[in-house]
Amino acid sequence: MEENNQTEQHLELLQPGERVDDLLTRRLHIIQSSDVFSFSMDAVLLARFIAVPPRGKVMDLCTGNGVIPILLSTRTSAHIEGVEIQERLADMAERSVRMNGLESQIAIRNQDLKELPLQGEHGTYDAITVNPPYMPMNGNEVKLNVHHAMARHEIGCTLEDVVRTAAGLLKNGGKLAMVHRPHRLVDIVLMMRQYGVEPKRIRFVHPRRHMEANMVLVEGIRGGKPESRVLPPLIVYNDENEYVPEIMDIYYGQKESL
Repeated sequence: MEENNQTEQHLELLQPGERVDDLLTRRLHIIQSSDVFSFSMDAVLLARFIAVPPRGKVMDLCTGNGVIPILLSTRTSAHIEGVEIQERLADMAERSVRMNGLESQIAIRNQDLKELPLQGEHGTYDAITVNPPYMPMNGNEVKLNVHHAMARHEIGCTLEDVVRTAAGLLKNGGKLAMVHRPHRLVDIVLMMRQYGVEPKRIRFVHPRRHMEANMVLVEGIRGGKPESRVLPPLIVYNDENEYVPEIMDIYYGQKESL
């Protein structure tokens, strides 16, 4: 009976064309739609990668439908804010927060990250995560709908916008964690250092053994001393085309961090 009531409540929060997907951990769910960009493995890995503080203030930039704040809520009691420039996605994120009963911990802000930090926010956050658009504008983005284009291409913000904003929001000693494409790693490291965030932990993600990495996870510390660690590679699939045990642990919430 309780499960039926919960399903009815979920359906009441949906708009036309939307669905509810299971996040596979702590009975959490997320509202998604084929009309907008759905979250993928990179968001899940980022939410497990950052060394999130047990309390304090955390922000997720480019939050999309809010999947990273919702996943982070399983690892910390900190207050979490998600910032999303697209009104439709911010609305979906806010409804997903309500659907999971996380209103007291998570707040969604429909805002342009380039306007941050606002007055009184400079240097007040303990950790920031971001899964930014990966690709510079090259003309191909015009073939996509606006939601997919902004998720994939640097239309609403650039890598420099993201790092500059995060550096302004973070406390000294606060952490910035990002997932991106390996070919942008040099840009990421240089940009972090330019804005006073020292890259400290780097982990490459490979689809299979002997294949090139297709993702990189980077964590930096505001005001940190120069010293970086490259962690062991994370392999996604084994030779039987199945998730390796570490990926299974991440998805089902048994592994707290990478």
